[in-house]
Amino acid sequence: MALARCGGLRCPQRSAFSLRWEDIDWQGDCITVHSPKTEHHVGKESRIILLFPELRPILTESFERALDGAVYVVDERYLSSAKKTGGWANTNLRTQFQRIVKRAGLKTWPRLFHNLRASRETELAESFSVQVVASWLGNTPSIALRHYLMTMGEHFQVAVRADEAAQKAAQQLPAASGKQQQSPSLRKKKPPDLLSLASYDETLQVRGMEGRGHQ
Repeated sequence: MALARCGGLRCPQRSAFSLRWEDIDWQGDCITVHSPKTEHHVGKESRIILLFPELRPILTESFERALDGAVYVVDERYLSSAKKTGGWANTNLRTQFQRIVKRAGLKTWPRLFHNLRASRETELAESFSVQVVASWLGNTPSIALRHYLMTMGEHFQVAVRADEAAQKAAQQLPAASGKQQQSPSLRKKKPPDLLSLASYDETLQVRGMEGRGHQ
C-alpha cells in the first residue's frame, strides 16, 4: 500500500513485487523501479523515482524487520505467485486490502490500488511539471491527465480560501485608497495664495500689537 500511495508504483503488479533492497539508494534519495509492463520498449525497462520523504520511514522500518538475506522489499512469495498463471490476482491482495480498510472503520473506494497511485500523481503534479511526474510514475502526460490526475477536496478548499482572501483584499482597497487621497486634501486645506495672505495678515496683527505695546 505504501509503495502505491507514497511511491506511485503500480500495485498489485510486478513492479512493486520486483522491487529489491539493492534498488534503493538510501544516500542518493532515489529508487530504481523495474517495470515489466513497459520493459519491451527501448529505454523503458526501468525508471528512477525519488525516495520520497513519506516513503522513507516505512521502507526503513521494513528493512529493519526484514529477514537476513532478504532480496525483495515485498515478501518474494507474492512475486512467485504473480509469475504463475493468473498473474498478480493470485496474491489476493485486493481482498486483504478491503479487510484492512473495513477493520479501520472506513469504507472502501473504487479501484483501490489505482486510486492510491492516482492520488500520489495528483499530489506530485502540484509541485512538479506533469512531464516530470509522468516520467517518475512511468506513464505519459496524456495518460496522466486522462487517467490519473484528479480534482480533490483540497483543491476546492484552497479555491475557497483564495476567493475569501481576494474578497477581503477588495474590501480593504477602497479604505486604503481613501486614506491615500486624504493626505493631499489635508495638505491643501489652504491654497498657496490664501496661506500667503494669512501669513501677511498675521504679521500685520503682530506688528499692530507690538505698536500698542510700546504705547
